[in-house]
Amino acid sequence: MSTPEKAASPATDNAASSATDKAALPFSEQHYFSSYDHFGIHEEMLKDTSRTLSYRSAMYNNKHLFKDKIVLDVGCGTGILSMFAAKAGAKHVYSVDMSNIIEKAREIIDLNGFSNKITLLQGKLEDIELPVKEVDIIVSEWMGYFLLYESMLDTVLWARDKYLKKGGLILPDKCNMYIAGIEDGQYKDEKIHYWENVYGFDYSPFKQVAMVEPLVDTVDNQSLVTSAYKFFDFDINTVTLEELNFHRKFKLEAIDTDLCHAFIVWWDAFFPGDSATKLPTGPANQYTHWKQTVFYMDQVLDLRRGDTIEGSVASRRNEHNPRELDIELRWKTKTNDKARNQSGKFNYFMR
Repeated sequence: MSTPEKAASPATDNAASSATDKAALPFSEQHYFSSYDHFGIHEEMLKDTSRTLSYRSAMYNNKHLFKDKIVLDVGCGTGILSMFAAKAGAKHVYSVDMSNIIEKAREIIDLNGFSNKITLLQGKLEDIELPVKEVDIIVSEWMGYFLLYESMLDTVLWARDKYLKKGGLILPDKCNMYIAGIEDGQYKDEKIHYWENVYGFDYSPFKQVAMVEPLVDTVDNQSLVTSAYKFFDFDINTVTLEELNFHRKFKLEAIDTDLCHAFIVWWDAFFPGDSATKLPTGPANQYTHWKQTVFYMDQVLDLRRGDTIEGSVASRRNEHNPRELDIELRWKTKTNDKARNQSGKFNYFMR
């Protein structure tokens, strides 16, 4: 006698469906979405008070913009931004995420009494259909290292073009990227030159590997040896995917006599509203989990106060995995002493 088959719970059904959906994706996409299944990455983001409180301030300080509005949360994770939007007065929030963390979000949203205000939809946004034809507001925490790493902004732009009503809002809606030079000789020795002598053996083939992969780390503001330069900015209301592949020039001025070992890049995000909110990630600002992105040069620049570095930053999606970035930096110093003039270029890969 066979035993009756146990009915699957909705959570089991959703998990099985999600596993099937993920299996149909390229490996790089499966890896990306699965990385957000674990609660630890969400814990890190939630504990990033600069990040989380910026979103809360942008919504709570502009409740008149959210009152009775339909909101789409792209990549909702644990649902924190969706609950902020509901508390700010949204009529309803549609929250979408491919990751299995959405099952915990369902529990959290129910536990906090928002089940009638927030609808969670699991899947890749481009592959599902929302229950509404348009939304008034899109909120999303899409930003990655070097701002554009992981290319989640692509999905936000897709949602903008398909669902956002004319005159609707996107949070955040503007971004700036900055570059500066730093003195970082000790860390460069530990990261790059370490491979020249590993317990008495030459491991120098690893130097190239270490060089081409930018380092994501917290940089002390005192390490800056040049001015900062805003080299790229865009408006999410209007930017196109093609414009996110960019080539921009920069000019830095040495603020003291020092050596320059690397460039760092950071960004600021801006939120719309009468009460403006900015989320900064620079070395002079409060810690964020994005930190700064460090690009070590294959030479050391000898700078004097007033010297300049002119160069360019080029960033393009990797042709094999569009969530990864290929970045090229070029630089040339201009000094009063021609013997100190240096120039170079290097290609980096964010994987």
